[in-house]
Amino acid sequence: MKLLDRYILKQMLTTFIFVVLILLAVITVIDLTEKTDKYSKANLSAWQILGYYADFLPWIAGLVTPITVFIATVYITARLAGRTEIIAMLSSGMSFRRMMLPYFIGAVLIAGTSFWLNGWVIPNSNKTRLAFEIEYLNKSSNPNLRNIHQQVSPNTFIYIQNYNSVSDVGYQFSIEKFDDNRLVEKLTANRIEWDTAKSKWTLRDWKIRKVDNVFEKVSKDSIGETVTSGLAMDTLLVIEPKEFKNDYRKYDGLTIDELKDYINTLRFRGSAGIEAYEVELYTRYASPFSIFILTFMGVIVSSRKSRGGTGLQIAIGFALSFIFILFVIMFRSFAESGAMPPAISVWIPTLVFGIISAFMYKYVPR
Repeated sequence: MKLLDRYILKQMLTTFIFVVLILLAVITVIDLTEKTDKYSKANLSAWQILGYYADFLPWIAGLVTPITVFIATVYITARLAGRTEIIAMLSSGMSFRRMMLPYFIGAVLIAGTSFWLNGWVIPNSNKTRLAFEIEYLNKSSNPNLRNIHQQVSPNTFIYIQNYNSVSDVGYQFSIEKFDDNRLVEKLTANRIEWDTAKSKWTLRDWKIRKVDNVFEKVSKDSIGETVTSGLAMDTLLVIEPKEFKNDYRKYDGLTIDELKDYINTLRFRGSAGIEAYEVELYTRYASPFSIFILTFMGVIVSSRKSRGGTGLQIAIGFALSFIFILFVIMFRSFAESGAMPPAISVWIPTLVFGIISAFMYKYVPR
């Protein structure tokens, strides 16, 4: 690697870190101001608050990484262009494509690190962050949940009228099994409780009603039902108490492997709301590629010396960053609402900016 490559790479990485730290400082001040009252009401100590931000800030850093790479790239390239250093490089026989090499080396380092952190490291710290937010910031004083409806398999549904998330006991439980939109079996119980020793659900005062001959073309009188009852029975329900608890931003606390497993579980059950988890999974794969595209665009938009100076080019960089964020938010909402497939919508902002960058590349200095 040439001395010039090392110089540009060093400038890019140090500027990137500086921009990240500046953004984190601003976000911390804003967030702290908004949550001060909640911290006071919860009687939290300074150590508890510091512990929360130790988990909160890495998550924010992971979210803003693509944009901060773009801003850092625009800043250092605009400075080089403002001092006519880019013209000097090109005049010495270096091609514009060769000049971008250290930028892409920096993008590889940042994208690889970001993918690893966002995929496996930050989700584990997010588990602590989410628990803190549920406990103190989005706290519900009532541990009892009412009217829980959940699909546990493509044709099987459960209902719990009241559920205590502390004792893991539910009341007025029922599970219904359908075949061809017809109810073929229904199990009810006065109480369902989680047996920690067996890691199973136990039913108390249960009753099973099974419809016979429901699919046979016979007279109505021949269709009967079988009723069985008992005092206690262990179940094989493939569901755990944690799934009845608050699922506030649950996907933030799942690693890539855990996201895949959970999505497969939701698909097996035929459950709704799978889109949010698919969007999160595909976003983590798309983010490293967006870093490359935004680095490419950042070099292109700021490589010419501007009459407005470096400030104008940085302002243009911020404007483009804002547009990119709007694209991400817009297409993410489309995917989560089911209007577009998550696998497509998540990639659209990156593809659009990639196409724009390829078009702009025709007009770079030669």
